[in-house]
Amino acid sequence: MGNQSGILFMIHMPSVHNRVFPCALGVVTDKENSGIIERRNRDMKKKVVVCTLALGLSLLALAGCGGKKEASAGAKELNVQFVPTNNDGSMEAKAKPFAEYLSEKLGCKVNVTLATDYSTIVEAMASGKVDIGIMPPAAYVQARDQKAAQAILTSQLGAYSHETGLPEEGKLSGTFKGEVLVKADSDLQTLEDLKGKRIATLSPNSASGYIYPVAEMKDLGIDPTKDCTLTTVNDIPSEMTAVLSGQQDACFVFEGARNVFASKFSDHDLLKDLRVLYLTEGDIPNDAIAVQTDMEPELKEKVKEVFLNMKDDEAGQEAMSLWNHKGYEEANDSVYDTVKDYTAKAAE
Repeated sequence: MGNQSGILFMIHMPSVHNRVFPCALGVVTDKENSGIIERRNRDMKKKVVVCTLALGLSLLALAGCGGKKEASAGAKELNVQFVPTNNDGSMEAKAKPFAEYLSEKLGCKVNVTLATDYSTIVEAMASGKVDIGIMPPAAYVQARDQKAAQAILTSQLGAYSHETGLPEEGKLSGTFKGEVLVKADSDLQTLEDLKGKRIATLSPNSASGYIYPVAEMKDLGIDPTKDCTLTTVNDIPSEMTAVLSGQQDACFVFEGARNVFASKFSDHDLLKDLRVLYLTEGDIPNDAIAVQTDMEPELKEKVKEVFLNMKDDEAGQEAMSLWNHKGYEEANDSVYDTVKDYTAKAAE
C-alpha cells in the first residue's frame, strides 16, 4: 500500500489519576506508574491485543487490493476502450448504446471510453485501467509486448476491390491494406513522385496512416521523414479535406476509407475526386479484441461469445458499426508479428 504512517490510538485508561495514555499498536506504557497500570489493566491490555490483531488483518486485506486488478467471471464492472476513427463526436454518442449492449449481454456494468490516441489505449491496458480494448493492430502489438493484452478475436471487415475501390458484396477479410490518396487530377503517379511533396498522416502508431506506407517508401529508397513534408492530423476526414483543398499533396489512409467517410463530404464524391496512388503490398491485420492477460478464463470465454454473436442481432450490428466491423473470428496472434516488423522499419 506504499508508505504507511504510524497508527496511534488514544485509549482512556481507568487509573488513579484518570489519565489518557497513548497506545501504539497495543503497547501501553507509563514508566512512572507501571506498577499500578499492570495490576489494574490486565483486562484492558487483552482487549487492546484483540483490536491490534483485527487492525493487522484489515491492513493486510487492504494491501491485497493494490496493484493490477484481476477481472473475475463474476465481475461487477468492466471497462472497455477503443480508438475513434474520427473526432466529430459521433463515435462518442454511439459509445453509450454500445456500453448498454455489453452490459446486458455480460450481465454486469460496462463503462466504455474513447482513447484520445493510440498510446492512450496502450497505457490504459498496461495500467490495468481497461479490461477490454478494441485495439488497432499497432497499438495491440505494443500492449502485447508489455504483456498487457491478449488478442482473443480479430475483427472482420468488408473486402474492397483493389481495382475499383468499391466493396465486394458478401466478402469479408481479416486483413486490409493501406492507401496513399491524391487528388484525381494530380500529376503524381508513383511513390517516387512524392519526393519533396506534402503528405498528411495519422499518428506514427497508425498502421495504415503511417507505418506501412512509410516502411514501403523506405524500401524504395525514399525516406518520407527527410524527403517529404509530413503533417500529422487528428483523423482521416481531416486528411482527405487537406488533400481536397490543396493544402496537402497526398495522405495515408486505410483501404476503403473513401467509401467509409463518403457521407461526411456532401460537396464531394470521394471516389471521383480522390484516387489511389498506391496500395501497400503488406496486408495489415484488422483490429484486435484484446483483454487483460490475467482475466479469468470463464469471463474471457463469455466476452468472446458476446462479440462472436454480435453479427446475429440488430443491436449487435449497430455496435459493430462503430468501427465498420462485420464480424469477428478467432485471433491468430502470429499475424500481428508483421506489424512489429513494419513498425521497426518505419522507425529506422
